[in-house]
Amino acid sequence: MSEIQAAKDLVRAYYAALDGAEVAEIPEVIGRFATPSYEWLGYHPFDALTGAAEVGRTFWQPLRRSLGRIQRRLDVFMAGHNRLPGTQGVWVCSMGHLMGLFDAPWLGIAPTGRMAFLRYGEFHLIEDGKIARTAMYFDIPHLMMQSGLAPFPPQTAAHLVQPGPQTHDGVMFGPQAPQDGDRTQAAIDAMIGDLGQWASGLPLEEELARSWHDDMIWWGPAGIGATYTIERYAKQHAGPFRAGFRDRSATGHICRIAEGAYGGFFGWPNFTAVPTGGFMSMPATDRPGEFRVIDIYRRAGDKLAENWVFIDLLHFWKQQGVDVLARMQAVSAAGKARSEP
Repeated sequence: MSEIQAAKDLVRAYYAALDGAEVAEIPEVIGRFATPSYEWLGYHPFDALTGAAEVGRTFWQPLRRSLGRIQRRLDVFMAGHNRLPGTQGVWVCSMGHLMGLFDAPWLGIAPTGRMAFLRYGEFHLIEDGKIARTAMYFDIPHLMMQSGLAPFPPQTAAHLVQPGPQTHDGVMFGPQAPQDGDRTQAAIDAMIGDLGQWASGLPLEEELARSWHDDMIWWGPAGIGATYTIERYAKQHAGPFRAGFRDRSATGHICRIAEGAYGGFFGWPNFTAVPTGGFMSMPATDRPGEFRVIDIYRRAGDKLAENWVFIDLLHFWKQQGVDVLARMQAVSAAGKARSEP
């Protein structure tokens, strides 16, 4: 318990220092909290970065120059030992939004001069009082939508500025009862066992009901959207997703943790699959594509009630020959050119 609490305190101190730093100071601030071999796994186009200086220069400084007066608005904060068999180490997870004033372009996305929200999920591995590894996924397509762009065809569900847990108890700065985390991990593991290979043999809604509450909420990424209740989730995401792929690989995770009523995992990638056409209104391909995913869950009783999902759709579709980021950069540049005198 003390090891987990120390890891939480370290990450809270890191966030305070990082969020309060001047832009020029960011690489040095990261370096104070990270190991010399620090590894950072991010959403496309950042992908894998190494070292505090590279992470600061490549990701954080450009973002902070674009989104001014950033606030970190936490919805979930938890920590725990990696529960994957054969692994060890303490990980700290946070989820929420980075909110700021979108006053300068970022990744070629035109600014709005208004508030903007970058939804994120993040895992930090703590070793010897330092951050050794980070996985940070975000929702760049949603930021594009806030800028007036349409990165994907119309989605099957709804996408909003995603709220935090209905119960408002996801930010766990203090210690939690270990048995509660065990119950959460058991619920997540049961869900993975049912859904992980799409081979339970049950009708989809019956399969979902084994591990999800009927009034579940699936908070999906832009391009897919959020959906409410088992019936709508099956209709608006799970069913179309399964119908749109073949040759799904086994599920592979780097980390699984649970604390209190919350838990989550990530992979790099979580699995691969080949599009058969129709998903997100995209055509079939013969190319296996990687799904890099962060999933964060809230348990109620012995079943799952909410799920926040981060999928690197820019990376997946680029593997299929569709460079969504480049397309949106071109649209933003054309719009800027038309608006100039």
